Amino acid sequence: MTWRPWQFFLVAIAGWMNRQRQEAISYLKEENRILREKLGQKRILLDISQKRRLARAAGRLPRKLLRELGTIFSPDTLLKWRRWLIARNLLSGKSPVDLVSSI
Repeated sequence: MTWRPWQFFLVAIAGWMNRQRQEAISYLKEENRILREKLGQKRILLDISQKRRLARAAGRLPRKLLRELGTIFSPDTLLKWRRWLIARNLLSGKSPVDLVSSI
């Protein structure tokens, strides 16, 4: 396979974007660790809309990845909120891909 200049350019841009995304994730992981240290054992009380936002985002990620990210709330808590919200029809159980394909 011969590389055309535009193919090389696309691969270079994709690699750069991936590296930036990984650096952003590393930063957010460290920020979460610091916030958890500052917070200690204090509880954070969230309203329904905040729980919905976190549950929607957590539902797209596997439990193992949530655990590795070092979230402020445990993966079990996030997924429990997701199930609770789905049961009360406050959150769709379908992923965005399922919703688009069902239209």
